[in-house]
Amino acid sequence: MYKQIAANKRRTILLMIFFVILISAIGGIFAYVYNNLWLEIGIFVIALGYAVLQYFAAGPIAVLMTGAHEIEKKDNPKLYNAVENLSITTGLPMPKVYIIDDPAPNAFATGRDPKHAIVAATTGLLDIMEKNELEAVMAHEMSHVKNYDIRVSMITFGLVCLVGLISDIGLRLMYFTDDDDDRSPVGLIIMIITAIFAPLAAAIAQMAVSREREYLADASAVNITRNPDGMINALKKLEEHQRPMRRQNAAAEALYINSSLKKGTISNLFSTHPAIEKRIERIEDGKKNF
Repeated sequence: MYKQIAANKRRTILLMIFFVILISAIGGIFAYVYNNLWLEIGIFVIALGYAVLQYFAAGPIAVLMTGAHEIEKKDNPKLYNAVENLSITTGLPMPKVYIIDDPAPNAFATGRDPKHAIVAATTGLLDIMEKNELEAVMAHEMSHVKNYDIRVSMITFGLVCLVGLISDIGLRLMYFTDDDDDRSPVGLIIMIITAIFAPLAAAIAQMAVSREREYLADASAVNITRNPDGMINALKKLEEHQRPMRRQNAAAEALYINSSLKKGTISNLFSTHPAIEKRIERIEDGKKNF
């Protein structure tokens, strides 16, 4: 299990480096085409500002997007106690606990760090999970907190949006510049291709980052609970009872333990979640070394 966790962390770091290279390449191409070094500097300033905004506003934005509401222990002892016990076990600060009124079984974690973390579960999840299965699901979410996945996921989402924004701005600049400008036709072609395909590459990278995070959180949850079967049974129930969330939002999909979107849509071609069968296979393989 520990080897699997270490490997997934390395892959996540490499994928984040990819984003840095991608944004640098876009800025460099635009600066070359428009012969303006300040354009590349401006892109990095915008990127930095956007990252800071995402860093501090991640939790509140996620809550608004999902319709979750905060609870205390008296409101739902089953969920609150599970999170509280895991907080003690992992040595993490007690996160804020939220419930989403939705029959679709799902859960998520967000926030900028363990001290400002939020974990949430839907009413549908609470209805179908046994105690050890709920513990496994919340251990999965607490693993996202412990491994700082909550920060990585929101920053990655922000960078994906930023790549799309920068690409769009680059294309629109073509309509507001002098036609007599001495610009290389080859450079313009490269810029157009970059502006079109960069957001697609960023979306694929986001998908890969999120998928590795899910594998890592599954493995970490098993290490926390010492109960691989609890995680396996919880995943099987998530697959068996899977249904789209009432508030479907492609931007928030990566936050959840399971896809929150309707199956069969085009968006699922770029799903942020690996197939549950593959997740179960990894846990089964990991049991041999546990």
